[in-house]
Amino acid sequence: MGEQNHSPGKELQHWTRTESPGKRSWHSQAYTLGAVSNFMSTFLTFPIYKVVFRQQIHAVAVSEAVRQLWHEGPQYFYRGIYPPLLSKTLQGTLLFGTYDSLLYCLSPVGPHSLGHRWAAGLMSGVVEAVALSPFERVQNVLQDGRKQARFPSTFSILKEFHSYGLWGRLSLGYYRGFWPVLLRNSLGSALYFSFKDPIQDSLAEQGLPHWVPALVSGSVNGTITCLVLYPLIVLVANMQSHIGWQSMPSLWASAQDVWDTRGRKVFLIYRGGSLVILRSSVTWGITTAIHDFLQRRYRSRKELKD
Repeated sequence: MGEQNHSPGKELQHWTRTESPGKRSWHSQAYTLGAVSNFMSTFLTFPIYKVVFRQQIHAVAVSEAVRQLWHEGPQYFYRGIYPPLLSKTLQGTLLFGTYDSLLYCLSPVGPHSLGHRWAAGLMSGVVEAVALSPFERVQNVLQDGRKQARFPSTFSILKEFHSYGLWGRLSLGYYRGFWPVLLRNSLGSALYFSFKDPIQDSLAEQGLPHWVPALVSGSVNGTITCLVLYPLIVLVANMQSHIGWQSMPSLWASAQDVWDTRGRKVFLIYRGGSLVILRSSVTWGITTAIHDFLQRRYRSRKELKD
């Protein structure tokens, strides 16, 4: 059918079935693309992220969060950017590459069902959480303006963590807030990959330019996923901003504290949601569009060689 030729997801499944097992060299392309696209989108959207983080911590309006950053001075505006640049680059590498590998293990010759995409996305999110939770932990401490005097650098935070002992370094240090991170990342990855291709396919069948379905699919799907899981994002930010033996409330106590400090109102939990929509739209739109573009170029070059 002519319409199927414009469907990226169906094209990929057809191309996958023509590849013999063991020759799926395009796995490396998914790892590389994820790294490059996530690095670019993180750098571009970091100012938005930092404003959102301040709203999550202090439950203030956008104008107040911007005022806080402006008052601290431009030298602190990009404070904390190195951990997210590194972690998001690794995130893209793991997320796309691991998902692609797991999907092939679950369904070597395709087509890939919703269950296959969900399972591969869920497991890739688990891998992502285990590998990257320490980076997010350090980043959230660095971005909390209340801790600039005590912890002026990444080294000072690492020094604090290493004073806890082996178990303390994990539970109170690098993996503080791990369980909500695990739940957020696994569900988020499963939702994103489950519906990314169907949305892109339906848009591609309308005859739109190739980059439009990927951009819109990534933006819409990433935004919806982020908003669904936003309470977990707020909980993680608050849990990981705590540091020191004396200020480590439990998971339940942290959740209760967030609920109480937000006046027990859902709309206050979602304060900062408007910027999350913008950030997620830009980040996931760019990531998905670049991934689709480079994947198409790789397939075209391979077809020419064959």
